Amino acid sequence: MIRMFDAFTLPLLRCFDPEDAHRLAINGLRMLPMTKARPDDPKLAVRAFGLNFPNPIGMAAGFDKSAEVPDALLRLGFGFVEIGSVTPLPQAGNPRPRLFRLEQDSGIINRMGFNNDGGDVVLRRLAMRANLGGIVGVNIGANKDSADRTADYVKLIELLAPVASYFTVNVSSPNTPGLRNLQQSAALDDLLARVIEARERVRVNAGDSPVLLKIAPDLTLQELDDVVHVARARGVDGMIVANTTLARPSTLREQAKAKEQGGLSGRPLLRLSTRMVAETYVRAEGKFPLIGVGGIDTGGAALMKIRAGASLVQLYSSLVYKGLGLVDDIKADLVSTLLRTGRDSLSEIVGADAAQITAEDWPV
Repeated sequence: MIRMFDAFTLPLLRCFDPEDAHRLAINGLRMLPMTKARPDDPKLAVRAFGLNFPNPIGMAAGFDKSAEVPDALLRLGFGFVEIGSVTPLPQAGNPRPRLFRLEQDSGIINRMGFNNDGGDVVLRRLAMRANLGGIVGVNIGANKDSADRTADYVKLIELLAPVASYFTVNVSSPNTPGLRNLQQSAALDDLLARVIEARERVRVNAGDSPVLLKIAPDLTLQELDDVVHVARARGVDGMIVANTTLARPSTLREQAKAKEQGGLSGRPLLRLSTRMVAETYVRAEGKFPLIGVGGIDTGGAALMKIRAGASLVQLYSSLVYKGLGLVDDIKADLVSTLLRTGRDSLSEIVGADAAQITAEDWPV
């Protein structure tokens, strides 16, 4: 069914403006039949952050910003779904156009600006599906005009902890002015201290809520040293590496569109984001697991992220070009790799290439 859906929808959606196509995709997923996902091969199971993932392939934040279709995505074979970014108050985001396809590069540039329906609406939607199971994380951010951005993250922890499988503290979007400044050591330390305190405060009534930190791929290695040090000191449960990049590789073919402001994702981000996974992995020293995201559009790319140090992976931009069947393709490739190499679990190869990758020339 997924192959037929892709065959019909991919050429059709590419005829529309990217943001209109995105809305059509969300509406289409709402109409999918309520069939159960096929059971995953047990070899793909991953335990991380105190959660049991049936497979390591997640839908990255940015697709389902306001928790409209998390269960449809889980039924399509994702091991987990991350909704958001969610802000306390509804937010329209930046003016359109704000989403651009780089067709020849299999890339996307976006400057969406945390457009979403707000915390109260997301709470209602997630509460309605609370008994359905599956891992649905919530990516949280601050309102653009907030007087106290750290307080926004705390509000969302307190509001959504009962319905979130985990939280991702997003301080790495390039599309909210000044947000990436929260990655600086002192600001990040204060933010994580207040977020973890809020998580502990609501734990009695809401249960465990793992807290992850999502970082930019554009950090210098000195900045990464500081970020990982703070994350370890404050006891975060994991990190997501990495968000979109402001860099524009010289290899891009779509040079005109590459001049658009915003974050670049998709295949052009693969090498840089994978290098950042490896650099983060060696600095974390096993204190917490990583989710690798950026440029995954094949089983080989997913495997590269895992061998660089990611226990789980996420994708989004590649679905624009390859469709939802990509999820099953990647899972099949991972199972085939495990069978061919005589391994029982992906955990056996997490970080196997990290040291080698960090010794290579920096990707440009």
